[in-house]
Amino acid sequence: MTWVAPEVYRAYPPRVDDERSALESWLDYQRQTLLWKCAGLTVEQLRTRSVPPATMSLLGLVRHMADVERVWFRRRVAGEDVGSIYWTEPSPDADFDEVDRADPAADFATYAAEVEAARAVQGSRSLSDTFVSRWRDRRELTLDLRWLVLHMIEEYARHNGHADLLRERIDGRTGL
Repeated sequence: MTWVAPEVYRAYPPRVDDERSALESWLDYQRQTLLWKCAGLTVEQLRTRSVPPATMSLLGLVRHMADVERVWFRRRVAGEDVGSIYWTEPSPDADFDEVDRADPAADFATYAAEVEAARAVQGSRSLSDTFVSRWRDRRELTLDLRWLVLHMIEEYARHNGHADLLRERIDGRTGL
């Protein structure tokens, strides 16, 4: 039997809510949207690239966001000593570049595990809790969890736009 990406239920965020619940609902909605764009696709469809020379694919986006969840929540906020999942010094874009031999079922499971770990970190802290983030240019910035949740909503929204175009290219499916 050929593996296909599972169907996903997307819960639209409440229209009236407290700050924390609203932010968490919108972040979860964006997470669900990425998976929804992948739902029902085969391994080969998930690996389909956008247009040369770009290496972006739906599977690459899932892999990329697993790494993003891990790095921001577990490493930066929680201070866990965890490395990147796909990024390496010789291949910093492995999340996108190395999908041809990747196992989508394993990558989707990794993504789900990283989202759950991120939720645990997020749930254990106040939106006002701060952490220090070291950037590639060696700057250190103090950020709060509120900033990070908003950044993650933005990160997903941007990549979900990419996912929408990729999905349309694969089978014509479009939509919110």
